[in-house]
Parts: sequence; C-alpha cells; structure tokens
Amino acid sequence: MIFAPEHIAGHTTHARRGSIANAFRYGVDYVLIDPAVRSGPRLFSRNRFNLAAVHDRDHGGPRRAGQGAGWAHRVLETRGLPRAGYDRLLLLTQPRFMGYGFNPVSFWLALRRGELVAVIAEVNNTFGDRHSYLCANPGYAPIGPADRIEAAKIFHVSPFQKVAGGYTFGFLLAPDRIAITIAFRHGEEGLFATLAGPRRPLTSRSLLAAGFRRPAGALRTVALIHWQALKLWMKRAPFRPRPSPPEREVS
Repeated sequence: MIFAPEHIAGHTTHARRGSIANAFRYGVDYVLIDPAVRSGPRLFSRNRFNLAAVHDRDHGGPRRAGQGAGWAHRVLETRGLPRAGYDRLLLLTQPRFMGYGFNPVSFWLALRRGELVAVIAEVNNTFGDRHSYLCANPGYAPIGPADRIEAAKIFHVSPFQKVAGGYTFGFLLAPDRIAITIAFRHGEEGLFATLAGPRRPLTSRSLLAAGFRRPAGALRTVALIHWQALKLWMKRAPFRPRPSPPEREVS
C-alpha cells in the first residue's frame, strides 16, 4: 500500500534541568513521508524547489551530501536488521521552506506490519556537524509507548551542555498522533525535550497555513536556537567550545 505524506503541525518543548533553568515551547511543522514515494500535493516536492520540499541530499550520510533512504537501509542492515525484518521505512523531518532548511533532528522510522521496530535519530548542530543514534529494543522487538531506549551522548549539540552523560528516547507512533521524548542526563544537569503533534494529510492548504502561521520555516528555527543561546549566555551558563565530531557516523 502506498503511504500518503502526512503533515505533523505540532509543538516542541525543551526544559533544562540543573543549576540554570530555561524552558520554551514552540510550534513546528514536520512531514512524515515514504522516501520512495515522489508524489505529493502541488506545493510539496521531492528533490526540487517548492514552497516545501524534502531533498535526499539533506538526509542519510554527511551534511549536504546525504544519500537518502539507501543510507538508512544500509545502516539497519549492518546493525542486524535486514530488509526482510521491516516492510516500511518512513522519514519524519522538517521540510525546506522556500529552499532553506535546517533540522535539529530528523527520524528514520522502520516499521514491521505497522509496528515501530527501529529509529535512526539524525541529529544536526548549528556548526555543520551530524551524528545519528540508532534506537531499538533487543532483537528488534517492537518499540511500544512505554519503552525507553538508552544511548550515550557522544555528539556536541549545544555549547551549554557537556558531551557526556546519556539520552533516554521514547516513541509513540499512534494512528492519529506522534510523540517523541528525549531526556538528556549528566549528573544533576540535563534537558528534557519533546516533539508531538497530530497526524494529518499533507495538503497544499496545510502548507500554506504553516507558511502564514510560522513564516520563514527553518530560518525561524535557527533564529530561535540562537535566541535561546543568548538567554543562556545572559544567565551565565558555562560555554564550551565545539569539539571535533565523533569519527563514528552512527552510534
């Protein structure tokens, strides 16, 4: 069955824990697509300019030189999940708006008979680096809403957080809603982040509404990231310079 692209007009929240408090909640627009399907509404395109677009070069592999779904399939294969172990691969990401794109995190979702069995969280920082975290239960058992998947933090995301400690991921992929939680903990310090929203068909009308509701798309995302960084700097949060990115592409 062909998967019709979806629009997740939701919210992301971040709440810093520890000695310096900071929290925010912003509206975001994600799309959920089957990367193998090239069709969509008139104002959405794959690999070409449009009001909203998703390009293979933006995902899977190095920044600006991505290889799309082929990369995700190879990663899963090398980590013990062959193509026979799942029947659908979806990409949850913020599209480019008017040609500009930046994704703090996108998610490759591998499903078996409608059940989530693996997630590749593709994390980007504002310094041009990327690292991905593979999330799965032992033996690639289905990932339920109550499951929590641990991963050591090895990638520099924020200059106000150490590259230490670990993440706890949670995933809800319901027929009508998506909710993802990411908790970062390092001693008494950390961060709790969420991405959640209803699943709706992706239409030209919904994309136009998103453009009016949140103009500038990903450019707005970058501006908000720097605004929050300025607030932390003004609160005298310790600033840490960017270290070299990890040699491993996926952990």
